[in-house]
This record gives sequence, structure tokens and C-alpha cells, in this order.
Amino acid sequence: MNMDSSFAQPSEAPKPCSFRVLTDDERNASLRQSLDQVQWCGEQDLWVYGYGSLIWRPDFEFVEQRQALLRGYHRALCLWSRINRGTPEQPGLVFGLDVGGSCRGMAFRIPGRDVPKVFDALWQREMPSGAYIPRWLRCRTTQGDIRALVFTMNRKTDAYVPRMPDDQLMQVVHSAQGINGPCIEYVMETASALRRSKILDKRLQSVVQLLQSYTGQAIPHQA
Repeated sequence: MNMDSSFAQPSEAPKPCSFRVLTDDERNASLRQSLDQVQWCGEQDLWVYGYGSLIWRPDFEFVEQRQALLRGYHRALCLWSRINRGTPEQPGLVFGLDVGGSCRGMAFRIPGRDVPKVFDALWQREMPSGAYIPRWLRCRTTQGDIRALVFTMNRKTDAYVPRMPDDQLMQVVHSAQGINGPCIEYVMETASALRRSKILDKRLQSVVQLLQSYTGQAIPHQA
């Protein structure tokens, strides 16, 4: 969420006909390219950085978990979701890492033997339409810096939402639903996961407060 969103113009959702899912060959090529960038030889462990649902639903085994600070990007509801938390006809919003600022999240170390299956599942989950750009970025942890796979926002796609007025954001989050459930559930679960991990995100806190005002009641979510 942008702090000046009250001055933003309404964002027009992309046309349903513009939505295209990557082919298996395109998705696999993207995965191979990312592994080639770190010269993965098939043995070494790799780190994955989570800033949204990966924090509370990673869906993979890991051997180590660290809170990590990523500089140069911030967590924002800047991605139209047309599968997981919305549909092409009624898109929802999910978090992306947009340029600027910093973001605290969680880094997971994947054992080398599990990288092929874990990364294949990650690409199916995070890259169905190529709305993210996978990058290997330096993340700071209390145990030392690491280089982790980070899914950053692709600003050149029609899925990118640079900013949105509060009223529209509330309506979209409250109304949209996809194959993984309601958009509002996704936002609240992420807020709860950050709170449990003692990660402060003032933008997300503002979204939660606005959602509670919008619905006129406290929104139930996991503690």
C-alpha cells in the first residue's frame, strides 16, 4: 500500500482476455535460467526469501529459517491476482516486492537434494503468468548475509498495480476470491504471520485497520 494512496487515481483491472499462463516450457526455462545464475551444480543448499504467503505457508521442507532484511524493495499489494486470490474476471490483490525502501521477511534454506522438486513447485506457485522477476539478492540476517532467491515485481506486466485509492483497495481485497481462497484471508494471514515473527510493517498495519473499518467489525484471523 502506498501512503499517498488517497490521492491516487483508480486502477483499472486488466481485461480478462489479456491474461495468459506461461507454458510448461516457458516456466521451466525461467527456472533453469535462475539456477544457472547461481551456477547450481546439483548439490549445494539454496536460500529462498519469503515476504507474503511463503512465510505462513511455505509448503516445502527446509533445514533452516532466518528472519532476513532485504534492501531496495518493499512489500506492497501491487499485483493483480487472477488465479490464487482472484479470477481474470474479478482480480484480487497480492503482495509483490516493489522497488524502493526495504522489507523484512523470512529466508528458508533448502537442502541441495530437495532443490529440484521444491523449485519446480515454487515456479508453479509463484510464476504461473510471469508476473514476478526471480532474482538472487543479498539479504541481511543476524547470522550473516546470505544470497537468496527473491520473487520481485515485474513492473512491465499488466498485473502491476503502482498505487490504488484506499476505497478501491478495500473493495478489491474484500470481494475477490481465487483457488487458494479469499483475498482478505490472504492479507490477514500475512499480517498475523508477520506479527508472530515480530516483523513490523506499518503499511500492512494500515491496510488491516482500513479493512476493519471498511467491514465495520473485527476480522477474524489466526493469532
